Amino acid sequence: MVPLTHRSSGYALVSGNGLEIGALHEPADLPKGVRVQYFDAVNEAQAAALFPEIPRERLVKVDHVGDLDHGGLGRFRDGAFDFVVANHVLEHVANPVKAVREIFRICRTGGIVILAIPDKDYTFDRGRQLTPWAHLWSDYVGDVRESSDDHYESFLRSAAPHVFSEPPENLKIHIQLSRNRREHAHVWTSETFEEFLRACFKNLGIDASCRFQSAASQNQIEYFGVWQKR
Repeated sequence: MVPLTHRSSGYALVSGNGLEIGALHEPADLPKGVRVQYFDAVNEAQAAALFPEIPRERLVKVDHVGDLDHGGLGRFRDGAFDFVVANHVLEHVANPVKAVREIFRICRTGGIVILAIPDKDYTFDRGRQLTPWAHLWSDYVGDVRESSDDHYESFLRSAAPHVFSEPPENLKIHIQLSRNRREHAHVWTSETFEEFLRACFKNLGIDASCRFQSAASQNQIEYFGVWQKR
């Protein structure tokens, strides 16, 4: 596994009360003294069933169960948190633009939002096409709440091509399992993800400044960015 030491400079910028989305078994290594609640689409028991490869004792205790694509963050008031962390989350959701809108909504003015996504060129997504902004914006305008089968078929062709040598009727089973596990629906490089964020800010009216970022060309795995809401 690639070390994530590049994240420490970003985590050092958070303080107060925060929310981490989708931590699963790898919660952010935040500074001592901060208080964090955990939000995820499934609870620990459901996660253990979906991801048997992860030792159950490593799963974080989920405080809030909800779906980002179905208004899960709507329970939180505007500016509810001093910081919000979403590492390797946005590639899994059907509507990343809506997720960005809601993440910044629940962060207070002056607060910190930390976002990370795997860079396709450094993962099993390397053979996939980039998700274009026009597609993502269309999903936002259309209030899309579930990724189509095409997204998961693309994932399987890149990450598990062996399934296509099985009987054709098995493909639907693999697609459903991928949907249940919320595998990667969308694909970015570090550069195109930063472009995506800036397009979100422009189109959603979000005022944010970058406090720290690290691209996959530097860390060999991901885009990692720390943004301050202004």
